[in-house]
Amino acid sequence: MHDDVIDIRLLEAFAAVMSAGSITGAAKLLGRSQPVVTRQIQDLEADVGYQLFSRNGPRIAPTAKGVLFHAEVERLLLGLKHVRERAAAIGAGALPVLSLAAIPALAAGVVPGALAAIDGDLLPAHVHVQSLSAENVAQSVLSQSADFGLASLPIQHPGLDVHWVCEVPCVACLAADHPLAKKKAIRLKDLTGRRLLTMANPYRLRRRVEAALERAGVRPREMIETNASLTAIAMAKQSLGIAIIEPVLTAGLDMSGVVTRRLDVAIPFLFAAISPAGRELSPTVAALNQAVRAAVTLMPGARLHEGSAAFADAPDADQFERADR
Repeated sequence: MHDDVIDIRLLEAFAAVMSAGSITGAAKLLGRSQPVVTRQIQDLEADVGYQLFSRNGPRIAPTAKGVLFHAEVERLLLGLKHVRERAAAIGAGALPVLSLAAIPALAAGVVPGALAAIDGDLLPAHVHVQSLSAENVAQSVLSQSADFGLASLPIQHPGLDVHWVCEVPCVACLAADHPLAKKKAIRLKDLTGRRLLTMANPYRLRRRVEAALERAGVRPREMIETNASLTAIAMAKQSLGIAIIEPVLTAGLDMSGVVTRRLDVAIPFLFAAISPAGRELSPTVAALNQAVRAAVTLMPGARLHEGSAAFADAPDADQFERADR
């Protein structure tokens, strides 16, 4: 880059073009003229030293580097937005903005109930809930754009405080009219020759599911991968296969059309409550932490590991269980 600091207006123009898909649309979103936005994109490309968009006449499309850069810009702009809101809240003597980040299953299955359980006097006027991948949850908390996070293991970073780790056994989710729905428990061997609905990330729950299948000598006939368990549930409802998922959503949302069954082999789903290291929890965040903690203990088979910072880097369930003993 030619300068150490990039003009925030250039980043706003870039984000707007990514959202609108065109210079004209971005100009309308920003209330700027089209030539101004065009010049700002050109200035930003000159600043970062590479092309962010490919041009084909009036049409533009983000380059591969542009897509990667956009993820960083989005995180930065969101953080700046939170700074402005916090500054306004401080000036008005109001409660600060609450920002939390969670993986999709926990954002939908646990966070709403936890927020509802917090005393109204503690809940600020502005609450930001981000549904992110586990890696991005950790990054949001590290950068302090989120006050509190819920992410699946492994989590290993000296910049994070791990308040507790929850371990809960996975369940099978399948259509209510599936032949196996009549069973009280699904054996892993029942999955032989069937289509499995599973998570795409190979380093988290998917890793433990595949290890359990391998130990049982089970090979599904086909596989559909997704990055969210809610999507896996929706596909199971359409009889596209059997999902092995964490029981977070199944415990907190309407599950009409699908059923959940326990598995004959315990496949633990592990997740942690995290906050920036060394930062004292505000009364609101402390209340949120307690509300989430209370909610997750209601899940069947859930086990809480207190003061579990040592467990947050466990790469697999076996090591976690050895450490727990």
